[in-house]
Amino acid sequence: MTEPLIDQPVARSPHNPLDPPAEYTRLREDQPIVKVRFPNGSSGWIVTRFEEGSQVFSDPRMSARRPRHDTPEGEVDEAGESAPFDAGFVMMDEPEHGAYRRLLTGRFTPKAVQNKLQPYIDKIVDEHLDAIAAGPETFDFVQAMALPIPCLVICELLGVPYADRDGFHEATVDLMDMGKSREVRDKGAHWLIDYITGLVADKRRTGATDGILAELINKADGDDAALTERQLVGLGVLLLFAGHDTTAAMMGLSTLTLLTHDEQRRELMEHPGKIGTAIEELMRYLTIVQFGLGRVAKEDLEIGGAHIKQGELVVVAMNAANRDPRAFQDPDALDIDRKMTRHIGFGYGVHACLGQNVARAELKTVLPKLFQRFPNLQLATPLEAVPMDFTGTNYGVRKLMVTR
Repeated sequence: MTEPLIDQPVARSPHNPLDPPAEYTRLREDQPIVKVRFPNGSSGWIVTRFEEGSQVFSDPRMSARRPRHDTPEGEVDEAGESAPFDAGFVMMDEPEHGAYRRLLTGRFTPKAVQNKLQPYIDKIVDEHLDAIAAGPETFDFVQAMALPIPCLVICELLGVPYADRDGFHEATVDLMDMGKSREVRDKGAHWLIDYITGLVADKRRTGATDGILAELINKADGDDAALTERQLVGLGVLLLFAGHDTTAAMMGLSTLTLLTHDEQRRELMEHPGKIGTAIEELMRYLTIVQFGLGRVAKEDLEIGGAHIKQGELVVVAMNAANRDPRAFQDPDALDIDRKMTRHIGFGYGVHACLGQNVARAELKTVLPKLFQRFPNLQLATPLEAVPMDFTGTNYGVRKLMVTR
């Protein structure tokens, strides 16, 4: 007799908004890899432990070309077929993935970020802090910093006009909100496609050389034809929406976390040199990827004692795996002094987040400067009243009212 599927746990508690869904704790102990029904009604496996999750991400027998599992009920598609744009290396396996990703890696190394981007990040963060100081005592941190800083940085990187930020941010919100209809999400995706297509045409016409997008145009137009036009546009779309939405979510959520952990915040203020380990701990503790990341088995294999059949989808509940007590001591506590060798907040393996060094640079700059400039910063509402994003692909704070 076949055991009935359980529904993938996705609901977080408004009273404990910084923790993963409570049901994951039970699954991690009793059924660390279990068959589930995903939000769209399709079935597959969910992994809630750290080592098994790392295996899913690193095993070459698992393919990155996978169907969506986080869409609303009834929206089931074949692997990669529903995307309105070419998702590029995100949905590729080796060796194609590595060849495609290498077109970009030079701009995202720690050295490149430090030398070329860090002075700009310092400048815009200081400017936004000055604006906060000159404004009302109570303000929305999301609108004041968590959203504009990542938008400015990705515009600087890509060569995108910052004046267009409202349009591409609204389209990104529509695209990534699984609580919205397929029609609305597709509308957001097509807005971004049309926008990047027009920007590419404009850069070609003017011969612009600023930013990654201009570099990719040169690769697409060069003798070796490294990119097709569809790949070029798809890559531009991917970098634009992923480059600001993920960091904005993490910045808002990290600020909320430090505002509700007084001892850890004071420790960071007194010892700003701890910001590096603090960011890694926040990535582990919060893990903003809301519904997990999936891989598809290329062949029959075994993970954590479970027999996975070829073609089956396996999703890593990253927020649960990063709270696994087998990998982290006292995992439900925030500890900015935690010594850990790795976490999967940025993913893991060859598909780990390309922009992770940019995100680190933004967070390492914003958080210390924010609390040094405004040491008495506090929430203007109770924690349970903070509106959270329960339906976006990335978990975060919709609005964060604070008083300086």
